[in-house]
Amino acid sequence: MQAPQMENVTFNELKIGQSASLARTLSERDIALFAVMSGDVNPAHLDAEYARDSAFGGVIGHGMWTGALISSLLGTTLPGPGTIYLNQNLDFKKPVRPGDTVRVSVTVKEKREHKHVVIFDCLCSDALGETVAAGTAVVIAPTDKIRLSRPDLPEVHLRNHDRYRHLVDSCEALEPVRTAVVHPVTAIALQAAHEAAQERLIEPVLIGPEARIRQAAEEAGIDIRAYRIIDVEHSHAAAARAVQMAASGEVGTLMKGSLATDELLSAVLPSAAGLRTERRISHAYVMDVPTYHKLLVITDAAINVAPTLDEKADICRNAIDLWRVIVDQAAEPKLAILAATEKLKSNIQATVDAACLCKMADRHQIAGARLDGPLALDLAISQQAVQDKGLTSHVAGDADILLAPDIHSGNMIAKQLTFLGGADAAGIVLGARVPLILTSRADSLRTRLMSCALAVRMADARRKGEIK
Repeated sequence: MQAPQMENVTFNELKIGQSASLARTLSERDIALFAVMSGDVNPAHLDAEYARDSAFGGVIGHGMWTGALISSLLGTTLPGPGTIYLNQNLDFKKPVRPGDTVRVSVTVKEKREHKHVVIFDCLCSDALGETVAAGTAVVIAPTDKIRLSRPDLPEVHLRNHDRYRHLVDSCEALEPVRTAVVHPVTAIALQAAHEAAQERLIEPVLIGPEARIRQAAEEAGIDIRAYRIIDVEHSHAAAARAVQMAASGEVGTLMKGSLATDELLSAVLPSAAGLRTERRISHAYVMDVPTYHKLLVITDAAINVAPTLDEKADICRNAIDLWRVIVDQAAEPKLAILAATEKLKSNIQATVDAACLCKMADRHQIAGARLDGPLALDLAISQQAVQDKGLTSHVAGDADILLAPDIHSGNMIAKQLTFLGGADAAGIVLGARVPLILTSRADSLRTRLMSCALAVRMADARRKGEIK
């Protein structure tokens, strides 16, 4: 299909009285986008409660949204491509509210041969014909004929609610958790712990070579005098000491510093370390996906490579506990068991495991959630896909938790959502006697804080006996 074309009207082609118009309906999304683009976050535009008591009695659009429509008309239609905007005079007569349709017209008022200047009358009116804004625009009209395809604009997704911030704020009433920060010998690792301490999420105990920790603090410009430092020789010793402190109850959680995840886990996993429970240890990402309507938990994407049926059952239990702690202790999350197909096939083990897990849930071997599977990813998260395929399910299209069949698929789903879908992914390790905070050098500040907030909430729930 051929792209829409734009063709300008040159200075010589313009006639006095010649006009063009367009109509647009203002939406709440338009107001939000304009606020993001301009930085104008006046509560008259964004805060319904504030606006209700204002002179306008409700939310109104930005005045310059209307002005931007004039610019659009001049730049794309009359005169069109090649136009240079010089001046805009505009009087605002009436507010525009969400749902109002504004018709904008520009009319050639005067032409000046010198520099090919053209003056336009500009009129913006609502559906009742009442003037919203009026004024004049001065432009330099193009002299060369231009015909070109209208460019495709990028698709924009708005994240209207910072779900991460809400969870971080939910920790305000809780005491900071004493946290063993394992081998924080780089500026980035130390910064993550310091930021969480500033938010009163954790009380860091820095474990590693003291000289390197202090050097990292100097590089990062961080004052660590308030933090306890335990001097050990290397990363292996730091992991061992951190695990020992967690097992004895000296710290309530562990936080990965500048060492590999498997190095930290190798200290946690042995039964002799004292941190194992009856559960399989597993990893979960809590994801804030701009195009999904709620937080999404993806598990396991980092620890269990090819989990067996029994191991998947534990991964489910860990994820259910996490969801109920951070979302609603009294509710049952919807857990989708992923596979390449929604059909049960004996030659695809993931579908067989899914059916078994659902039967385990029916018999309360997996409690506290509604399970369904096998489900392909589209059926797990898209109501449209569910309707198109005629599937009946109490989970499909609205999943809270996605159980991946193996580490490869789980990791790829999480990374695709992060790098292609603009999602944030906070990671946590579950199933041990204390939660483990996993942060990455690539994590944003909000993601690092969220990982810590997850650990704080899980540590508090375990202390209260809300989870095993």
